Amino acid sequence: MERVETYKENFISYLNEKVVVKEPANLYEPIHYILQIGGKRLRPVLTLMTCDLFNGNLKQAYDAALGIEIFHNFTLVHDDIMDSAPIRRGKETVHKKWDVNTGILSGDAMMIVAYQCFENYEPIVFKKLLKLFSKTALEVCEGQQLDIDFETRDDVTIEAYLQMITYKTSVLVAAAMKMGAIIAEVDAIEGELIYDFGLNIGIAFQLQDDYLDTFGDEAQFGKQIGGDISENKKTFLYLKAMEVCEMKDKEKLRTLYKSTANNAHKINEVTQIFKKNNISEITILEIESYTNKAFEILDKLSISDEKKAILKNFGSSLMKRTI
Repeated sequence: MERVETYKENFISYLNEKVVVKEPANLYEPIHYILQIGGKRLRPVLTLMTCDLFNGNLKQAYDAALGIEIFHNFTLVHDDIMDSAPIRRGKETVHKKWDVNTGILSGDAMMIVAYQCFENYEPIVFKKLLKLFSKTALEVCEGQQLDIDFETRDDVTIEAYLQMITYKTSVLVAAAMKMGAIIAEVDAIEGELIYDFGLNIGIAFQLQDDYLDTFGDEAQFGKQIGGDISENKKTFLYLKAMEVCEMKDKEKLRTLYKSTANNAHKINEVTQIFKKNNISEITILEIESYTNKAFEILDKLSISDEKKAILKNFGSSLMKRTI
């Protein structure tokens, strides 16, 4: 993991060099703020790591990594507005620290800045990166809309939920890795394999997020525990509970998820039903399943066993995280 920390530290240095506050300050200060308040830097690290593992020029991967990270944080700014979330990474969200209009406009600017990050690449690489980025950005928006739609639907299936999180979360993880492969100029088959690896890791990562939102520690997690329950989000935990619970618990869950009350009592009631029906353990098994699917793909890659082990260790570490 020392190698991963090096990628992360070097990326943060690059981010600090490139993202500065300029006029108008009320547009750029929120951008600087959201990019400076922490985060796992998962996506840019994956871009750098993949490029390096495929023997690409690591220096050339920093702009793509920056574009991915700025875009990811843009989605967080707008998601927090839509979710009325007060906390992000243990700090005030942008729209709470400033206001909603500032959050919208600064987020829009971040999207444009993310695209600008790809301008320095040679035409062939630029076209491949931009085509992938635009496809991914639109899929993320589709995933967000599905997430919103699910809040008022009573017919959401686990299959539909997994499709939603694939679009909303895992395609960006997969794209981050494929961008590293594109910059390293690997063949198309290798690029698709590393994309599929990232897709499965991304699903496992989001399921872990769902798990931590209910069963994590708020001080470590950096977000309000029970936020998904408060917002009546039909996560894997809720959908699996509706699948395995007895009728009495199902009816209680339905009633609680129709409530607009955002309080500790509601969160506690839902959490107790989850605990009673072993939803924590079931979710952990699902996380392990997608992680193992990702690891199976590694066998098909042409990189050395040593390099495969780096990816495997990184994937395993994500599943043990508390933030």
